[in-house]
Amino acid sequence: MNQNKKLPKICPSCDGVLRVQTMHCAGCGTKIEGDFVLPELMRLSEENQQFVLDFVRCSGSLKEMAQKLGLSYPTVRNRLDEVISQLE
Repeated sequence: MNQNKKLPKICPSCDGVLRVQTMHCAGCGTKIEGDFVLPELMRLSEENQQFVLDFVRCSGSLKEMAQKLGLSYPTVRNRLDEVISQLE
């Protein structure tokens, strides 16, 4: 069984944003129910989440990101601008 299931973020029926209603602790069985909004970063695509992680690991250096990704500085800057616009 695949333990790395991806968290769906978009409703397959209407394309609406999904929300979390139940969380549980695998260790003790505690269960919490409610209506929880996903954090902003979790609403990004997996690709953009990885970009943000890499950006943080590069201490916010676009030059280092460009080298790491094998892209030009302007391309990395454009990717960052796209992520910023998705978070706004």
